[in-house]
This record gives sequence, structure tokens and C-alpha cells, in this order.
Amino acid sequence: MTEKLLTVRNRAGIHARPAALIAQMANKFSSEITLERDDTSVNAKSIMGVITMAAGYNTTMTVKAEGPDEKEAVQEIFNLFESRFEEE
Repeated sequence: MTEKLLTVRNRAGIHARPAALIAQMANKFSSEITLERDDTSVNAKSIMGVITMAAGYNTTMTVKAEGPDEKEAVQEIFNLFESRFEEE
């Protein structure tokens, strides 16, 4: 299993567009990918699941992946967060 700490850096937080980008990116990989915040864990391949995280600006969460391409999956999702979902 590979995991990495993420911080929401875009001011609007995780709304529909970033959630869609996360799910689209996650669906490119065969690994199982989850986002975790506090006691909540959701499938990163589910747009609705990602939206329900209600992650606002500066929220910290963890991305975890398990499978044949887990390292690449975690890194690509981390890169999305770092790029502020190309919103700013």
C-alpha cells in the first residue's frame, strides 16, 4: 500500500469540478484508491464520494492506493492537489 498526505490548496475547496478531476484521474489506474479524512474513507473513483468529503481550503487528507500501479496513482492525485486543480 502506498499513501501520501494531501492538503486542499485551492480556495474553493473540493467542489464538483475538482471532484470530477480526482475521480477521472483515479479511474485511469487499476489500483484501489481511497481518500481519507478523519474517520471518513471514500472511493476516489466516485465523484459523489469525493464531494461528500466536504473538504474546504487547507483541509488535510490522505490518499491511499493498493494495486499494481499504486505509486503512480498516489503521485498523480497528489499532483492534482498541488496544482490547485488548475483553478488558480
